Amino acid sequence: MISSLIRANSQRYLGLLLAISLCFIPACAHRSSKKSDDVNKLQQTLAKREASLETLEDNMAKLQLRLLERDAQIKQLEERLNSQQEMLDEAIQEVVRAKAKLRSLESKAEAASEMAEAEIAVKALKAQLAGQTRNPELIKAQELLKMSAQEFKKENYGGAVYLTSQAKGHIRAAQIRLGGREKVAPIKRLPPVKGEVFFALPLPLRVLKTSNLREKPDLKGKVITTLEKGTPVIGYSYKGQWVRVISEDGNNGWVFQTLVGSR
Repeated sequence: MISSLIRANSQRYLGLLLAISLCFIPACAHRSSKKSDDVNKLQQTLAKREASLETLEDNMAKLQLRLLERDAQIKQLEERLNSQQEMLDEAIQEVVRAKAKLRSLESKAEAASEMAEAEIAVKALKAQLAGQTRNPELIKAQELLKMSAQEFKKENYGGAVYLTSQAKGHIRAAQIRLGGREKVAPIKRLPPVKGEVFFALPLPLRVLKTSNLREKPDLKGKVITTLEKGTPVIGYSYKGQWVRVISEDGNNGWVFQTLVGSR
């Protein structure tokens, strides 16, 4: 009897538990399904973000490569420009060297010509002096020509031309004193001007600025001719601020003293 009651109660409780379990199982199943959907959505979102990140990284890598390419192109252009600039600089230097060489050759030729001309003038002067070898102008001219030859050997052609020019001045002075006609016309025997003072020796001069050669030592004197800058002349005397000179073509007159200087 008792056992029958226990069995009946047990069956009742089991039925109740089974009923309760059947109620919870759908709810649990629903929760599990919802959680699974959320996980799937999250995984899909992460996958999309990873794909976007990969795309972004790929684009950045491509941009980096393009930047490197541009840098390489710019560097190449800079190298070309530098190379062209170096070539241009070298061309300029070559022109400068060529001009310097040409100028050197011109100076050398000029110096050689001037020296040869002066040597001929010395020989002519010796012939005019007829053995008077102690003539001071001749001695000085020979000394200057010797110095000129030394400078020529040192390739100082400008110095050689200058010394030769000085020697020529002494040669002309000697020729004029002798009344010679070598290169310089004889001075005209004009009556001296009151107050005129003669130099102890004729002075080799040159015109410093284009000047008027006048008959008298004043601005009212008649203009004989115009002497260009650099024209060589011989000075004989002075009065006040005026100098009497003769040009290589034989013109004799007066110029203002500030317009002539030593050669």
